[in-house]
Parts: sequence; structure tokens; C-alpha cells
Amino acid sequence: MEKKPQTGRLRQRRDKRISLVFFGVALVSIMALALIVIFLFKEGLPIFNKVSVHDFIFGHYWYPTDDPADFGIFPLIMASIAVTLVSSIISIPLGVMTAIYLAETASARMRELAKPVVELIAALPSVVIGFFGMVVIAPFLQETFGIPTGLNLFNASLMLAFMSIPTICSISEDAIYSVPVELKEASLALGATRWETIAFVTIPASLSGICTAIILGMSRAIGETMVVLMVAGGATLIPSSIFDPVRPLPASIAAEMGEAPFRGDHYSALFASGIILFLFTLIFNMVADHISHRFKQVGASTL
Repeated sequence: MEKKPQTGRLRQRRDKRISLVFFGVALVSIMALALIVIFLFKEGLPIFNKVSVHDFIFGHYWYPTDDPADFGIFPLIMASIAVTLVSSIISIPLGVMTAIYLAETASARMRELAKPVVELIAALPSVVIGFFGMVVIAPFLQETFGIPTGLNLFNASLMLAFMSIPTICSISEDAIYSVPVELKEASLALGATRWETIAFVTIPASLSGICTAIILGMSRAIGETMVVLMVAGGATLIPSSIFDPVRPLPASIAAEMGEAPFRGDHYSALFASGIILFLFTLIFNMVADHISHRFKQVGASTL
């Protein structure tokens, strides 16, 4: 009779140790992120002693090596927004519709063949995708549309969409596939067609997971460096067409950091650009998380 309390206490101690281990791992992750943010702000804020925040964000000229230098990142910000927006317009419908096909329409054999292919595409290195955009897509766009260069906003958006689609498709397919069969059978039993069941039952029930997939896919597009560095064209201009060469923020940081004098104005300006990119990504994730939570509530109320 005395063994049961001892066994209970040992189990409680073991559970407490396991909880402390997980807490320690989470704390290390948070501390690492905090140190990165502190370092980013420490290295980037000194540039604002030379240029105002307004001129830095809304300035139209980025010539960091001139005398005097111009540190205006507005064209870089607009390029990042434009590339992310166009890639999202391409990748979100294709990724979600492919997920619906694999989860609801495709045969088991087709699903077994297509799912590994989608995951394999997600594992492709970004430099390989960028090289494909330079060698194959750029000449094709240049010849087809008669434009001066195929290294432009549209090429970068295509490559980013190519990278985002597997993430959106894979996570959305898992969310759709996890919808209880009873919900679908109840809809069909009430006289709804298969497509009505998908549109009014399956998708609302899995909308939170689909939103999460879209968030992850777009987050990859926002912060991607190598692809936009290779195929976006590298021009620090505000785009007026999808075929204009552009230079998003990550590409500018990657291209110039190696040439910037340590702790100089150019160096600090690049870190300040990283701060803007960090804040932009943070705001996007907060808005996207709010939308995902709201859709989760809408889906639950619909059901």
C-alpha cells in the first residue's frame, strides 16, 4: 500500500524534470532570438545619427558609396512588397487548389506519387532555383515579351512562387485531409454535391490550417535572399511594371554587406535595412496570425 504514493511522487518528479527540460529548450530559443534582435538594433541604429528615419525609409535614392552618400531604401521596400505580392497571387491559388485535388479528388495511387514530388520540390536549394531562373526563365521571358532583360520582378516572383507552392500545398493538404469524415458524410447525406461539400464544409473546417500554410509560404517569399539576388535584376528603382528589374531588401543586404566597411555608415545602413525587414516581417506575421485565428473562429461557428 505504501508503494503507490512513492510511485506517484516519482512520476511527479519525472514530469517536472521533463517540463524543465522543455522550458529550458524554449528559453534558449527565445534568448537566441532576443540576442539577434539586440545585435541587429545595436549595429543598425547608428545610421540614424547621419540620416533621419523619414529620409531613410522614404528616400528614393540608394547610393551608399557616393560623397555625400544617399541612404534611401524606399525603392528596396517597394521591390520587396511587389515581389511578395505577385508571388502570392501566383502561389496561393495554385498551392491551395493542388492541396484540394490531392486531399479530395486524387486517387490513392496519385496521392502517393504526387506528395513525395511536392515535398522534394520544397527541398530544392534556393541557389538551384535561382540558377534555373537565370538560365531558362530569363531568356524565355526576354524572347517572348520582347523586354530588355529577363532578370526582373516577374522572374523573381515566379521563382518565389515555385518555392512557396510546395509549402502551401503540403500543409494545406494535411489540414484538408484531417477534416473528420463524418462531416463530409453528413453533408452528402443532406443532398449536397461533392463540390458543394468541399466548398461549404471541408474548406471552412480546414481554413485555419490553410491560413497557416499561406503564412509560412509567404514568409519564405518575404525573407528569401538568393533567388531575388540572382534573378530580380538588381536595379534600385521603384517598379512601374512587372517586367522592371528590381532589388528587394534581402538582395541588397546580401550583395553589399561584404563590401561595406566595418562599422561604417554603409555597414550601419545595411543593418538598419535589416531592422526594417525584421519589422515588416513581424507586422506581417502578426496580421496573418490574427487573420488565421479569426478564420478558425469563423470555421468553428460555421460548423
